[in-house]
Amino acid sequence: MSTPDLDLRKLRYFVAVAEELNFGRAARRLHIAQPVLSRQIRTLESELGVQLLVRGSTGTQLTSIGAQLLQDAKVLLDDAHALRRRLSRAAGHPVTVTVGVMAGLRATAAAAAFEAGDPRRRAVVRQIPWHEQAELVRSGEVDVVYAREPVDHRGLGSAPLLEEPMDAVLPADDDLVGRASVRLADLTSRVLLLPDPAMVPGWQTDLVGPGQRWAPPREEFRSVEDKLEHVAAHEGFVILPRSTTAYYRRPDVKAVPIEDVGPSRVTLIWKADTDNPLRDEFVAAALACRDETI
Repeated sequence: MSTPDLDLRKLRYFVAVAEELNFGRAARRLHIAQPVLSRQIRTLESELGVQLLVRGSTGTQLTSIGAQLLQDAKVLLDDAHALRRRLSRAAGHPVTVTVGVMAGLRATAAAAAFEAGDPRRRAVVRQIPWHEQAELVRSGEVDVVYAREPVDHRGLGSAPLLEEPMDAVLPADDDLVGRASVRLADLTSRVLLLPDPAMVPGWQTDLVGPGQRWAPPREEFRSVEDKLEHVAAHEGFVILPRSTTAYYRRPDVKAVPIEDVGPSRVTLIWKADTDNPLRDEFVAAALACRDETI
C-alpha cells in the first residue's frame, strides 16, 4: 500500500484549524470560505486514514494524532518555507521579507536599508488591521509586523521600537477642538467609544474611570476609518496614537493632544520558533531606523 503524498496547502489549513479550534476563525485567518476549509480537512483525514479533529456541540478538539500532526506540520511548513528561500537565493532570484505595518507607521527607511545590503533582497510592505497583527505573523503570512500594543505575545519574538503620544479625536465642531491640549477630566461628559473596556488590556481600561461615560459603537470597529466615521456622526470620541491621527486627516473630525494618557507603544513582532536570518536582518535594519518610523 503506497503512502499518500502530503499536500502542504492542506497541512497549512489543518494548522490554522488546530490552533484556532474553530473552523470559522480559521477560515477568516486563511481568507477562504468555511465550507471549503471543512472539505479540505475531511480530505486530508481521508488521505491520511486518521481522524485529526473531533467536531462536537462543545466545539472542535484535537485527537492525539491531530496533536502530533500539529507539532510535526509546523516544523515541516517552516522547513518548506526555508527551502524555497534557499533555492531562490541559489538561483539568484530576489528573496523577500513581508512586513506588516499599522496605520501611520512607516517601514520605508528600514526597507531601503535592508535592500541596500544585497540587490537580490526585497522588503514587501503592506498595511494590516490591528485585530490581525499577531495572527498574520503566527500564520506565516507576514514575516515581521510593526505592531501596536497591546499584542498577545505568546509564541512571538519581539523588540520595542518606539513610544508616541495619544490624541483624542472629536467631531470638528466640538467645544474642545482648538485647545492646545486636554486632560481626561475634560472628556468625562463625552462618550468614549470602546467595544468593551474589560476586554481591551492596557491603557484603554485606565480611561474608564468613575466619571467617564463610555459606550460600544453601533457597529464593530474594523478599521481606523470606522472609528472616524462614528466620531464624525457625533456618537462620541476615540483615542488614537499621534501618527495615526496625522495619517488620517479629514475635515469633519479633529485631534487634540491628551496630557495625562500614557504613550502608545510600537513593537516589532515575529514568529519566535521560525529560523529566518533574512527576517532577522530586516529587524536589525528597522531598529536602526526607528527614528524614521513615524
